[in-house]
Amino acid sequence: MNDLTLVIPAKNEKESLPEVLEELKKYPYDINVVLEENDKETINSIKNYNCRIIYQNGKGFGDALIQGINETQTKFFCIFNADGSFNPIELEAMLKKVEEDSYDFVFASRYEKDCGSDDDTVVTLVGNYIFTLIGKIFFKLKISDILYTFVLGRTENAKQLNLKYKDFSFCVELPVAAKRKGYKITTSKSYERSRIAGKKKVNAIRDGMLILASMVKLFFKSN
Repeated sequence: MNDLTLVIPAKNEKESLPEVLEELKKYPYDINVVLEENDKETINSIKNYNCRIIYQNGKGFGDALIQGINETQTKFFCIFNADGSFNPIELEAMLKKVEEDSYDFVFASRYEKDCGSDDDTVVTLVGNYIFTLIGKIFFKLKISDILYTFVLGRTENAKQLNLKYKDFSFCVELPVAAKRKGYKITTSKSYERSRIAGKKKVNAIRDGMLILASMVKLFFKSN
């Protein structure tokens, strides 16, 4: 019996998503693809694949993930990119940490020994370092790659977090909320691949400012 569902936000990923689903055929995991109902090209591109399509009620990256997790029925969930940058071979090690080592959430990291990225830029590297440092100093987080959304965890625990952030600030709200709830958190080694096609949805400056503002709000929310 499969206990893991991959939650894939896939807005405008018609070029890369079919290849991702093709690669995932060899793995026994359930798949929830979250799409806007008017994204007909992406919907049509995966009509021959065995996955569940969830039509997003709201807007935004975080909104898609919150809905996808809330509609997951398996014991565990994992946020998985639609662009081919995440390697599914790494899922086994992440899953082992929740199944056998009793962790609640596992945050993959590109910045540990023998890890790396084919998709990082100087701007994203520096930005991630700064936000990760803020996470360590102000929220006591023991993770090394706070903006990397390759995250596996216990579904019911994630639902209990009552996450609110609808944009890319979701990536910092999740670990902060899990830490405050007292859940066990760890990291897992990852190597980020280049995206298959298309462009990043993240705007480094705009979304960086949104994330910074969200971290400030999260800090004062606890004090």
